[in-house]
Amino acid sequence: MRYSIGRGEQGVLTFEPYKGYLLRLWRFKTPEIAKDSAQRLEREFERFEEDGDFVGCDMARKFIQMGMTRSMRYANRAGGRKFSATDGSLLPKSSDHPGAKDKLASAAIFREVWERVKSRERYAELKKEWEREKKEWLKNHPKEEESEGEDVKWEGGEAVKVEEGEEQKPVTAKKRARSRAEKGDKPASKRSRVKKEEDASD
Repeated sequence: MRYSIGRGEQGVLTFEPYKGYLLRLWRFKTPEIAKDSAQRLEREFERFEEDGDFVGCDMARKFIQMGMTRSMRYANRAGGRKFSATDGSLLPKSSDHPGAKDKLASAAIFREVWERVKSRERYAELKKEWEREKKEWLKNHPKEEESEGEDVKWEGGEAVKVEEGEEQKPVTAKKRARSRAEKGDKPASKRSRVKKEEDASD
């Protein structure tokens, strides 16, 4: 019962084995690729639904939702980057950069499927059953700490949970480097940080 529904698509790239299984189906470079990807993910959603596997359903739903949100990010900004890597400032939107129209169409395809799957009655039933089971499980495991799907921020090199209602500001490259230095970690390469999205958008 370590899974957490979270908000939106939180936890979609961390919860195994579903993440590894569904990630290979997630693509959105062109409308044609997005349509095929969305259909494959919807079929997996339906298969999990038939098996009574709520976590599988919800993870498939998250990937479909992420197809929509990531496509929109690339439609609104060249390269899909929302914040500056140097100072964390919000980058301006654009609509005439190469690939913008394709990404906008991809987002619409994923949105249609997302609206469909999240409204299914069986999915809602499985969600209620899972929430009831998890509530009971937590009663029997009062010391169990859950981190899946939580928002965190860096303070003094430590990951600190963002409290409800607290605004989470983008972490700048300088802050990330400082927090890694405090922890003795080596900085990840730019390629490794964005590889998952590049694989899906290329």
